Amino acid sequence: MELRRRTVRTLSEINITNLVDVMTVLLVIFMLAAPLMKHGIDVDLPQVSSKGIELRDEFVVTVDKEEKIYLNEQLISLELLERRLREIYAARPDITIFLKADKRVPYGSVVRIMGRVRRAGIEKLGMVTEPE
Repeated sequence: MELRRRTVRTLSEINITNLVDVMTVLLVIFMLAAPLMKHGIDVDLPQVSSKGIELRDEFVVTVDKEEKIYLNEQLISLELLERRLREIYAARPDITIFLKADKRVPYGSVVRIMGRVRRAGIEKLGMVTEPE
């Protein structure tokens, strides 16, 4: 009886086609999901025809359509806002505060917040708008 020897050849190359397919699908999913993961406060800013300002400082006071006040995306009361701005001004007297107010917020509420910013000692107050 004649024995035949079977030679087993091992595959020395790695097949990465499936890995590339999975990575491509994950890349597309993350590219589509990334814009949806943007955090922030939903504010519909008024539009004006002027040159926009760059938000270079980290202190932004935001007023949403329900007239809730935020300091750097943290909900805060009007009284606490003034106290917190005084602390910020004591540490950085040259600070500029930017005010983002929804266009549906009454003018009186915006002026009241601006008054609190001024009473805290801050002279530099920028209004954030969107270009037309």
